[in-house]
Amino acid sequence: MKTKLDEAREIINEVDNEMINLFIKRMAAVSMVAEYKIENDIPVLDSIRESSIKERNLEILSNKVLEKYYLTFFDGVLKSSKDYQKYLLDKFENEKKNK
Repeated sequence: MKTKLDEAREIINEVDNEMINLFIKRMAAVSMVAEYKIENDIPVLDSIRESSIKERNLEILSNKVLEKYYLTFFDGVLKSSKDYQKYLLDKFENEKKNK
């Protein structure tokens, strides 16, 4: 017989699997953003965009108790996205130098 802990861990595992797939999808979009920024000489950081995304997402979040935890989580998502963009920009610059 499953305990509540077993059930909770199964749910967490399912959510983690979904999050991995969504992360891959998001990072593919981030790659598209980086490509556009490379082509148009736009910096990685867009503070206005970040603020508007956070604001929009907090409006969607119905459990206000979770807001600060969501922001911690989402700040990590944004950092990963910016780090990946920087990696792609550096890779592009290195490829350009080696031509």
